[in-house]
Amino acid sequence: MRKLMIMVIVAAMSVMMATVAFADAKKKVKVGFVYISPVADAGYSYAQDQGRIAIDKLPYVETSFVESVPEGTDAERVVLNFARKGYDVIFGTSFGYMDPMVKVSKKFPKVAFMHCSGFKTTPNMSNYFGRMYQARYLTGVVAGMMTKSNIIGYVAAFPIPEVIRGINAFTLGARSVNPKATVRVVWTKSWYDPALEKDAAISILDMGADIITQHQDSPGPQEAAQERGKYSIGYNSDMAKLAPKSHLTAAIWNWTPLFTQVVEQVRDGKWKGGESLWWGIDKGVVGISPFSSLVPKNVQDKVNAVKAEIIAKKLKVFTGPIKDQSGKVVVPAGQSIDDSKLLGMTWFVEGIVGNTE
Repeated sequence: MRKLMIMVIVAAMSVMMATVAFADAKKKVKVGFVYISPVADAGYSYAQDQGRIAIDKLPYVETSFVESVPEGTDAERVVLNFARKGYDVIFGTSFGYMDPMVKVSKKFPKVAFMHCSGFKTTPNMSNYFGRMYQARYLTGVVAGMMTKSNIIGYVAAFPIPEVIRGINAFTLGARSVNPKATVRVVWTKSWYDPALEKDAAISILDMGADIITQHQDSPGPQEAAQERGKYSIGYNSDMAKLAPKSHLTAAIWNWTPLFTQVVEQVRDGKWKGGESLWWGIDKGVVGISPFSSLVPKNVQDKVNAVKAEIIAKKLKVFTGPIKDQSGKVVVPAGQSIDDSKLLGMTWFVEGIVGNTE
């Protein structure tokens, strides 16, 4: 989905093309979505599709989607089909769709292309993402306050900046309330493999973890935690119904505000290509799902207070002092990591057990 190419994001951002506004307003906006995995009832594509469903209810919007589209030539074919059929906006929701979308966008200059999590743009292609690390920090606070063994498991897909950034934020959140907490990371090298993700979670539970979280697209890790009688924290969407006896909360996406803005701009002839949207918790694109009854009130109160500080910009997740795994101070006290370095993050903070390979 979001492969290792993202490590060049900092360099690529400096050569982004100029924006071009679409001049013609539209009475009806046709919007196509391309998904990497099944929509199912939870996970990454499910969260994106909830945004699609929301805008589909708008009187001037008509949507369609294709799910389980592999990255590469298949993605190019699906995107091309949408463009040929006269769709006004095409959302490509996986990192690996970036180059195919760039290619197709050049052939259809009057179509608005929106690519998720990438860095390349064209005059009629923008990219979008959310500051999920803010929600990760909040779920880390939950884990740090509720762990008894001080071992928290993290089942992760690929060691790319997006995932590493989230693991680091989660760990910083956990250790902000519990300096003894450690986070053990296991890589699956897969975005969607329920059986593999579940097995990875079991391997960390066997190491003594009493809470499992994830950067994966299936609820496999949540199911593993419930079967072992341990706590779990989901990702992408609210996974409570899939593991009701273990699920505490989840770091979730809410794409509706961003999708709505895009289709409104296209409708009004005000949409601009060549932009990069990176929205945070203050705009509602990222957040956490409702706490389960398993989460004590004092934990809920603490998390809500921290959330308010993030929204008010009184708390920046990556503000020093921050140490790396070796104990070296990499962010001095009072300083914060800027966006360009966050987007290229390839190192782990102190408190993480595992490597970035």
